Amino acid sequence: MGEPLRIGMVGAGKISGAYLDTLERLDNVVLTAVTDLDPARAQAVADRVPGIAVSGSVAELAARPDVDAVLNLTIPAVHAEVALTALAAGRHVYGEKPLAATLTEADAMLAAAEAMGLRIGCAPDTVLGTGIQTARRAVDDGLIGTPVAATAFMTTPGHERWHPDPEFYYRPGGGPLLDMGPYYLSALVHLLGPVARVTGAASRPRAEREIGSGPRAGERFAVEVDTHVTGVLHHTNGALTTLVMSFDIHGARLPNIEVHGTGGSLSVPDPNGFDGPVALHRDGGDWETLPVSAGYAGAGRGTGLADLAEALATGRPHRASAELSRHVLDIMLTLLASAREGRALPVESTCARPEPVSG
Repeated sequence: MGEPLRIGMVGAGKISGAYLDTLERLDNVVLTAVTDLDPARAQAVADRVPGIAVSGSVAELAARPDVDAVLNLTIPAVHAEVALTALAAGRHVYGEKPLAATLTEADAMLAAAEAMGLRIGCAPDTVLGTGIQTARRAVDDGLIGTPVAATAFMTTPGHERWHPDPEFYYRPGGGPLLDMGPYYLSALVHLLGPVARVTGAASRPRAEREIGSGPRAGERFAVEVDTHVTGVLHHTNGALTTLVMSFDIHGARLPNIEVHGTGGSLSVPDPNGFDGPVALHRDGGDWETLPVSAGYAGAGRGTGLADLAEALATGRPHRASAELSRHVLDIMLTLLASAREGRALPVESTCARPEPVSG
């Protein structure tokens, strides 16, 4: 194995802890620098990982000779800005979802990477764990026959019940689809391939929400986005997915994802996690739990970055790619546009189905 990919982390907020847990046990990546708008948070990371440098800005971090790639853990509104700064400095980029706030920003990132001969990776990498990959192996091996339909449900009464500052979930760029959709849609592309057309509907039952925890409990704030989104996704292979993403459901007994084929059905674990049981129901039989057959075992946040490092070393495509993330963003934005316009709309982009992770 060659030298590990040297990583500069931008953003040391809550999600950074999950990345650090994973990076500390990976051999092919090493954290060398960190920066954050709050110097104290950056210093806390440096205290946890001895020997790394604290940089004063994104540009300063990206210019360091001991940084090969920038890990972008900032808020979605500045994903593109941070990524473009890193790319201009000649650094690869791996970022949290979504890839960017708009397709225009996403296209600027992809164009800059292509011009510089660099790579962009993007979460979610949960799809690379044993849960989704074992389910994909079952689909690819024909255990359910030809896929004809799928269902995907994410239901909750709303994040304001537990988050002390939840307003951003209910402002433009938020909502259940843009918040949680990347996990479900990335999994569906792995399982069934890209989406060609969508039909959507959406609603906003409450004009205000109330913060339920923390020092601001009881405060009310305006809801600026639709909080219940449903739609039908027409995959290029002919399968149809029924999707429901909601902040308006108090309780449900719905599966996370199911895939149904001509010869059976598949129950898929929560795509917000890396593992979980995969169950198969064959025609005329009973449900049976499949053994783990594929995926990165013991994966965590940052596994996609390790996959990118391995891809750079071997010259293969990386799996948590910007092309996949751009297509997922396009699906979501087109679904919301379909809901506004009241008609089916084509998804203009497509992407290759990422290579599976063998067991």
